[in-house]
Amino acid sequence: MKFASWRLVRELVELSHVVLELTDSRDPLNTRSTRLEKIVTNSGKPLLVVINKADLVPRDICEEWKEYFEKKLRYRAVYISARSRLGTHILRRNLKRITQKSRTVEGRIVVSIFGLPKVGKSTLVNVLKGRHSASTSPYPGSPGYTFRARLFNIGGGIYLIDTPGIVPPEGGDVESIIRSRPVDELENPEKVAVDLVLKVLKYNKKAFLEAYNIESDNPYEIIAGVARLRGWVRGGELDMFEASKKIIRDYLDGEIVYYYSPYEVGLMP
Repeated sequence: MKFASWRLVRELVELSHVVLELTDSRDPLNTRSTRLEKIVTNSGKPLLVVINKADLVPRDICEEWKEYFEKKLRYRAVYISARSRLGTHILRRNLKRITQKSRTVEGRIVVSIFGLPKVGKSTLVNVLKGRHSASTSPYPGSPGYTFRARLFNIGGGIYLIDTPGIVPPEGGDVESIIRSRPVDELENPEKVAVDLVLKVLKYNKKAFLEAYNIESDNPYEIIAGVARLRGWVRGGELDMFEASKKIIRDYLDGEIVYYYSPYEVGLMP
């Protein structure tokens, strides 16, 4: 897993007319990057927060997070599902509206996309690029080591910078741990899975019943249940190690669902 350096992030922000920040609708608070937001704000460029995976949570929850980002933090926000291609036309419409006054002489809008690992950045990039988009020549005047950055014409005068935009996770939440390195490289996946299960159960008691048909509020029983379902045994014991990694991967892939409202956690009055 290769993160973009903060130097590269600043460089790409300067090359853009608008910056998109992807978050996960299940936990927008812990999948945003306050450091990225500060860089964009200091640059004077518009920031559009994109609440992705909106198909996993109720629409009213997405509306409440949109309200939080817009009214509390003063950022523009939309919610979409890149995987299901829902809301991408609203995203394009917002991009055009935001950049009406900042188009170049050629009428071109340059967009960069940033996000933590597994928030759906690659999926959104591929959806926006489409099967028939073609890259232009390398971005003219690209400084430093972004000389390989290319622009993709995605229609409507919008050009997408196709270059790494994965930012390092922040904070101490379990999200920062599971998104900081590949699952197979986690030092103690069982402990991480326990923390993740407890977090999910806090907001959705039926999450693992829905995902695995396992009904329990004990994280160790849930992990053992996954090992039993998969037939994973090591040394005559259930393989909790592999089952833990399975749960983490399934969560990152959107197979395990929970959500909470900004009102519920005291972010909104």
